[in-house]
Amino acid sequence: MKREDIFSRYSRQIFIDEIGLDGQRKIMNSKVLVVGAGGLGSPVIQYLAAAGVGTLGVADFDEVELHNLNRQIIHNENNVGKPKVKSAEEFVKNLNHHVHFIGVEEKIDPSNAEQILSQFDIIIDGSDNFKSRYLINDTCVKLNKPLVYGSILSFSGQVAIFNYKGSKHLRSLFPEPPFDEDIPDCDSLGVLGALPGIVGSMMANLTLKIITELPFLVNQMTLVDTLHWRFQTIDF
Repeated sequence: MKREDIFSRYSRQIFIDEIGLDGQRKIMNSKVLVVGAGGLGSPVIQYLAAAGVGTLGVADFDEVELHNLNRQIIHNENNVGKPKVKSAEEFVKNLNHHVHFIGVEEKIDPSNAEQILSQFDIIIDGSDNFKSRYLINDTCVKLNKPLVYGSILSFSGQVAIFNYKGSKHLRSLFPEPPFDEDIPDCDSLGVLGALPGIVGSMMANLTLKIITELPFLVNQMTLVDTLHWRFQTIDF
């Protein structure tokens, strides 16, 4: 992209003193993997692509279903039945064709986690189950990759940065995952569509702060309660 095109497209980011041209170059040289192209992954993918992240990977093995559309905003009715990775790629290319999109249309498991995650600078966990979350966390710790974490349910959400330059990680907060039968999920309790937009936008914002080396606090988790409109930060 020509210099003048870069400035025109990203001027509202470049105008921010803390970002400027140097920060925009960092964004355009970054490699980010989003695990999950669902409720959380959708706003993350949208805002990172819009910001000009140079290489954007998306890992998901599901297909778009009709019930996804109340919250998974990068997908549409025409893509019902299509792999979410393909739908995400279509969205990204239509939004910003300069972003290099890498689709990973497979489930991340112990046999491939290291190989997939090692290709990227920052990992964003938008998965929806504890088994995946702990695998992603443990792999990031092993590979020394920063992890942007989020989870949602009903009206509530959580956001944190794990394993950033030696900071604490998921097992520091929750050493072991709960038993599967004790875990409520969106399929049973639902989720208000705007909630993942809020939480996912926070995750995208934190990712851009990591990329541009802006200050942020580690070893903290932000709890989001949109039913009572309360935001709380806890140290761990």
